Amino acid sequence: MTTHLHITSWVLAFILFGLALMFYKQGKNKPAKILQMILRLDYLLILYSGGDLIMYYFQQSFMLGEVIVKGLAGIWVIAAMEMIAGKYSKGKPVMGVWVQFAIAVLIVLVLGFGRLPFGLHFMS
Repeated sequence: MTTHLHITSWVLAFILFGLALMFYKQGKNKPAKILQMILRLDYLLILYSGGDLIMYYFQQSFMLGEVIVKGLAGIWVIAAMEMIAGKYSKGKPVMGVWVQFAIAVLIVLVLGFGRLPFGLHFMS
């Protein structure tokens, strides 16, 4: 199972995302862009491990509707992170995208750790 890989890559993504935003706020665009490029590579790891988990759910026929919603919400989180970083780099307002990000993260966490069978209780 790639549950550990998926969670680790998400934690890394949130750390890189926070650091990139911090550098953008400080006006240090070059380090922020480098971190954003590394973050984009991490997105590939997230998509790979998430896709592997989705395929496992499909093979086991677990809660397919919720699995699809979680997968789409995960892609929504990645898209929101990209939009936030892009708007920060250009100095544009980001409140609406932050709201989208919060909703998408909430959906992903509730489904991933609360509803679907391979969340935290599966890892122990």
